[in-house]
Amino acid sequence: MEQARPTRARANPVTPSSVPPGTGRPAAVQHCDAVVVGAGPNGLVAAIALADAGWDVVLVEAADEVGGAVRSAEVTRPGFVTDLFSAFYPLAAASPVIRDLDLAAHGLTWRRSPAVLAHALDDGRAVVVHPDPERTASEVDAFAAGDGEAWLSLVADWQRLREPLLDALFTPFPPVRSVVRALRRLHLAGAADLARLAVLPAHRLGREHFRGQGGPLLITGNALHTDLPPLAAGSGLFGWLLAMLAQDVGFPVPAGGAGRLAAALASRARAAGVQLRCGRAVQQVEVPGGRARGVRLEDGSVIRARRAVLAAVAAPLLYRGLLAPQTLPARLLRDLDRFQWDDATVKLNWALEARVPWSAPGAALAGTVHLGADQEGLLDLGADLAAGRRPERPFVLFGQMTTADPSRSPAGTESAWAYSHLPFALARSAPDVEAHVLAIQDAVERVAPGFTGRVLARHVQTPADLEAANANLVRGAVNAGTSALHQQLIFRPTVGLGRPETVIEGLYLAGASAHPGGGVHGACGWNAARAALGAHGRAGVVRRRLTRTAWARLLRSE
Repeated sequence: MEQARPTRARANPVTPSSVPPGTGRPAAVQHCDAVVVGAGPNGLVAAIALADAGWDVVLVEAADEVGGAVRSAEVTRPGFVTDLFSAFYPLAAASPVIRDLDLAAHGLTWRRSPAVLAHALDDGRAVVVHPDPERTASEVDAFAAGDGEAWLSLVADWQRLREPLLDALFTPFPPVRSVVRALRRLHLAGAADLARLAVLPAHRLGREHFRGQGGPLLITGNALHTDLPPLAAGSGLFGWLLAMLAQDVGFPVPAGGAGRLAAALASRARAAGVQLRCGRAVQQVEVPGGRARGVRLEDGSVIRARRAVLAAVAAPLLYRGLLAPQTLPARLLRDLDRFQWDDATVKLNWALEARVPWSAPGAALAGTVHLGADQEGLLDLGADLAAGRRPERPFVLFGQMTTADPSRSPAGTESAWAYSHLPFALARSAPDVEAHVLAIQDAVERVAPGFTGRVLARHVQTPADLEAANANLVRGAVNAGTSALHQQLIFRPTVGLGRPETVIEGLYLAGASAHPGGGVHGACGWNAARAALGAHGRAGVVRRRLTRTAWARLLRSE
C-alpha cells in the first residue's frame, strides 16, 4: 500500500460533551483520526492498515472479546477446544493481506491435517484431496479412468492464473491491473474461457471436465461452502477456486483454536498503536453536515473521528441500524429491501472419546469432510434451498479438528463439529431447526457407523444462537449476504460502485457485505482502509469528488 504516512499523534484525552438523554451527566468524548466499528478479522485488518500509515485509530467491539466469527472455546467438555464459527482458513493462507501482517511474530502457527479434504459417500467410498496433486488425481481417477488427468489440467490452469486471480480477488473493484496481468498470460482464447468459468454453474463445470463423480463432488462440494447451489451461475468459479486452494495451500487451522488467529491480529493491532475497546456497542454513526464524524456508543460516550469511520458490520446493520434514515438517499433504502441474506446455518459440536469410525479410510486423514449427498443429491439439495424447503438429506461440512491440530483434545479423542445450511426463512422455526439437527446426525452416522456411540458431549448452535453470539450472523447467515452473482461486484451489497466508499463522505463499509465478500481473508477491511487513506492524499480529493458524483447520479431520485 503506497500511502503517505502522517505523523501519529497521541489520542486526545477524554473530555466532557453533551448530556446523554436521561443520564443527567455529560458524555465522555474521545478524539482520534479514525474509528473502526467491529473487531472481526476485517475490522482488525482495517485498523492495522490505518495505524501502520500513522493514523490514530480506535477500534470498538460490542462483544467482550475480539474475533467476530473467528473465536474458539471449550463448550462441549473441558479439554476439547471448539471453533465456534469459522474453522479452516484456505483464504487466509492464500491472502496477501494476511500474509504481509507477519502474524507468526504475534503467536500464530498454522497446522494441517495429513489430507486436506474428503467427500464421503453413503456407499463407503470417498474422494480425497491430498497435498500431492498426483495423489489427488489418482483418487479422482478411481471414479472414472482419465479423470485424474482432468484434475491435473485444472491444477495447471490454477498455477498459471494464481497470482493475478488472487490479486483481483483481494483488491478493490475494479481490479484493472490484475485483469491486465491475467490477459497477458491467457491471451484472447484463454480470457474467453476464464470469462465463461466466471458464470459457469458448478454442476456444468463438473460435467464438462469429468466422466465420474469424484471430480464433480470436489468442485460442487466446495461451491457449497458458500450459499451457491450446483446450478447457480458463478458457483463453478467458487467451487474451482476453493478446490484449487485446497490443492495449493490446504485448509489450515490455527494451532490451539480459531481464537488464536484473532488474538494474533489483536496483538498486531496493539503493536501498531490501535486502541481496542471491547464490550463497547455502537449506537449510531454521527453524520453532522452529511459527513461521518464519529460514533456514539450505547453508554452515551462519543468517539470523534477527524478523518474516517470504517464499519466492519453487515450492510443492513449499518444502513438500517447505525445510521439515521434521513441521512441516506431514498434509492439506497429501497435497494436494501432487495438485499438477500445467504442461507441460515445449523452447527453441531462434539467431544468424541475416539476418532470418527469412517467407512471410507481416506476420510480419517482429512480435516474437512463433506458428506450427506452424492452428485444427484446435491442437485436435490440446491432445489430444496431455492424453494425454501428443509432438505431431508442435507449436505454437511464436517470438521475433524484434532486430526488437523492435535492440541484440540486429549490424545486418542476428537474435537469435531458439523454444520449444514437451512433456508433463511426457516431459521426461526424451532421444529425445522430440530429436524435439521437430527438429519445432520443421521448423515454422519450413515458414513461413520457407530459415531453416536463415541459421543461424550454435544453442543448445538442454532441460527438464533449464532446471531446472539455475533449480531452480524443474522439468522445464522455467515457470509453477510448471498454470494450469488446478482449480489457480487458492483451489485454488492446493493447496486453501486463495488467499492468500500459509501454515499456518506468519510464512511466506509469494511465488512463482508462489501467486495469481495465472505471468508476470512481481511480484504474487505484492507480495501476500506486503502480507500480512507487514499481520500486524504492529493489524488484523493479528485477521487472522492468523482466517487460522490457517480453515487449522486446513480441514486438520483426518479
